[in-house]
Amino acid sequence: MRRRDFFTLLGCTVVLSMPARAQSIKMRRIGYLGFGPASSWTSEIEALRGGLRNLGYVEGKDITIEYRWAERADQTFDLAAQLVQMNVDVIFAPASTQVEPARRATNAIPIVFAQHADPVGLGDVKSLSHPGGNITGMSMLLTELSVKELEIFKETFPNAARIGILWNPTTPSHPTALTAIEAASEKLGVRVVLARAGTAAEIQEAFETMSRERVSGVLVLSSPLYNARSELLAECQMKHRLPEIFANKGNVSAGGLMSYGADLDDLYRRAAVYIDKILKGAKPADLPVEQASKYVMVVNLKTAKALGITIPPTVLARADDIIE
Repeated sequence: MRRRDFFTLLGCTVVLSMPARAQSIKMRRIGYLGFGPASSWTSEIEALRGGLRNLGYVEGKDITIEYRWAERADQTFDLAAQLVQMNVDVIFAPASTQVEPARRATNAIPIVFAQHADPVGLGDVKSLSHPGGNITGMSMLLTELSVKELEIFKETFPNAARIGILWNPTTPSHPTALTAIEAASEKLGVRVVLARAGTAAEIQEAFETMSRERVSGVLVLSSPLYNARSELLAECQMKHRLPEIFANKGNVSAGGLMSYGADLDDLYRRAAVYIDKILKGAKPADLPVEQASKYVMVVNLKTAKALGITIPPTVLARADDIIE
């Protein structure tokens, strides 16, 4: 072959191969199944997006995130079905509240969670080391976490005889946590008053009930609904003069008294790694579930002052962040 003919052929090969390469570049879509309002999750969303950016993804170029926000727990089922119909590459369902409807909607599209309370106990994965299906992600130990919160509350209010427990019947992991809390309360010598609330209206009714029961304060179990209704919970706290302890620091920033729980920003950032691996071909069944490694305690002294409460020095000394 003559030199001129060789380079002519090479040039044609390059030109012909470029469209094929361009066609191989596909925009990947992540379906975000959220429990709104979205404004309540700005920190966690940015942590997820930041995690994806750190892995080299550019929104609008490599990936796009399709957000679907439910106002009520029952709406998550229809929204999960919408994401499946869109044939997204991955469904990001942060907590057990969203994982259940996503699991019912598909057993083929990978599902990643960021703050699942009990993935094995609820049957969403076979085991932490070998999930075995289309679901995996990051987990926080809600049962142990809730017991620790009860202990912290009792240390803060040593004379408390009754403590209210606000729980959500639409959060799958709460019944297990309640069993552990009731067992721990006997050892601590306190009586727990259970108050269920699955809607904003029921939250207010629950506080009316706990106020009549003369509880010393309220332990609010971790739930997407309670995270989303942080301002309402802060208002109920002040109206009934019932100090609250949460798992989410966002509730304390909104006016709650204190919190102890997993760092959600860290969990969402780490969940981006699962999405990355799946988009690159990994199977959820082969990706072990990781547990939270960072826990933070936050105390709002401004709220304590408004409630006329003095936080013991031993409790303040353990706080990672103090709002003054």
